[in-house]
Amino acid sequence: MSDLVVIGFDDELKAFEMRAELAKLQKEYLIDMEDVVVVTKDDNDKVKLHQAVNLTAAGALGGTFWGMLIGMIFLNPVLGAAVGAGAGAVSGKLSDIGINNDFMKELGETFTPGSSALFVLVRKVTPDKVLGALKGFHGKVLKTSLTADKEEALRKVVEQA
Repeated sequence: MSDLVVIGFDDELKAFEMRAELAKLQKEYLIDMEDVVVVTKDDNDKVKLHQAVNLTAAGALGGTFWGMLIGMIFLNPVLGAAVGAGAGAVSGKLSDIGINNDFMKELGETFTPGSSALFVLVRKVTPDKVLGALKGFHGKVLKTSLTADKEEALRKVVEQA
């Protein structure tokens, strides 16, 4: 079962920096993230989701391959690739994996302009090493699905001034 952690920041860059740090930790097998998204609110009160994986592009790429393969069967691989890319892009745009986009946008509406948050869906973690790596980031824990003692340990590391 995965755990959700949402950490808010006063500026837009800290969330991106923390996401990069978590990606490094994932390469070292210290954390296994199912989804990680940075949500920003600009000075015009516009909320934007910055997904780690572009589902539209991935869908278009997969659709191109399958469309070309099917097109070869019917002796028109170029048409098959074009139709497959379009269908894949549409399906990628409409799909939502991991954290619910509506939930992130709804929470993002409550942010002050110029701020951001990092939404992380964690499968597995080595807590002591990951918390040690996050000591330099100063944010505020907004939401979690962690147990009370794990949430308190996260708050101590992330919210210390």
